Amino acid sequence: MRAWTAPTAPALPRPDGPPRPVMVYDSTTRRLVEAAPGPTARLYACGITPYDATHLGHANTYLAFDLLQRAWLDAGKSVLYASNVTDVDDPLLERAAATGVDWRALAAEQIELYRTDMTALRMLAPATWTGVVESVPVIVETVERLLEAGAAYRVDRDVYANLSADPEFGSVSGLDGATMLTLFAERGGDPERDGKKHPLDPLLWRGERPGDPSWDGGALGRGRPGWHIECACIARDGLGLPFDVQGGGADLLFPHHEMSASHDRLLGGAPRTHMHAGLLAYQGEKMSKSRGNLVFVSRLRADGVDPMAIRLALLAHHYRQEWEWVDGELDAATARLGAWRAALAAPHAAPHAAGTGTAVLDALRAALADDLDAPAALAAVDAWAADPSGQDPALVAAAVDSLLGVAL
Repeated sequence: MRAWTAPTAPALPRPDGPPRPVMVYDSTTRRLVEAAPGPTARLYACGITPYDATHLGHANTYLAFDLLQRAWLDAGKSVLYASNVTDVDDPLLERAAATGVDWRALAAEQIELYRTDMTALRMLAPATWTGVVESVPVIVETVERLLEAGAAYRVDRDVYANLSADPEFGSVSGLDGATMLTLFAERGGDPERDGKKHPLDPLLWRGERPGDPSWDGGALGRGRPGWHIECACIARDGLGLPFDVQGGGADLLFPHHEMSASHDRLLGGAPRTHMHAGLLAYQGEKMSKSRGNLVFVSRLRADGVDPMAIRLALLAHHYRQEWEWVDGELDAATARLGAWRAALAAPHAAPHAAGTGTAVLDALRAALADDLDAPAALAAVDAWAADPSGQDPALVAAAVDSLLGVAL
């Protein structure tokens, strides 16, 4: 699948000493860890199901992992970023049926809209961006291997993972069994399915149903993949196993990341760190497709909002924070963007020698190395905008562009 055109992060002066390690909050250990201690950083962020794209919840999540990549690149690491598009799934099929649109046309339309929004928001693009539909042959082969190894079993036409084959299942979320069962039922699982060996065993292959899209599954029979195995296969093929960081919204910790990590363990090794972005609320409730209380990036852009103001509105909140979008968020971000641009254009900002005064750059690096503390980074640029003296404006603009992704 073709990704979008990514911006090029400007090169910045190297620090005097070794770069700071980029520390992030690991949802499993509940502590700060160095996300990628080696010279190559490998990240997998779970992608969209292509309907109702791109809402601000999407943008907020992918902005967190955009910042992570920018911090890694600035620290001199090679970055390998993979993501997916769940371009066949029950919610997509339901939306297509409700609107009378072919599900493939709906997916294609929404994927292109997402590309356009990501380009406007200056998000770094994944090196591999893979749809589930194009991954079906790989997923079939993987499920066949799990069956042969006794790590999967059949229930009628369907195939389920046998979680008893993974003694470390549950280690990602740390949840108790009752909570797992509740969340599994709420988030797409089928704990009451007759014939399963354990209520939490997740679906790997869904046998063909009348009216459902389906593919040749070889010995599995016709059907389509289950949710969690999709990401496990796409991450494995894009990054290799194990990899450094598995990322997504906070609601993916269980069951999705727990289940996909379990599959990964059996296929070669689970992700070392799990990162999760906080969820947005709007009009008093969590912003979600099911509630319909979504704010869309494309609609804000169509109303004339500068995409950099949208980006700044999201950066004003720490990526792990749960917060509510209100109209004042955008007003504050627009004012901040205007103040930064005015400071850059001010006549007194011009005389400083190129490369002098690295206080802003140093502050941005320190903030991002500390669990991607974007609000602290914004505060440092605010302080510069209030008094630009002593700072090379070109260096400030390059630092803001490279590390925060905001073009001034």
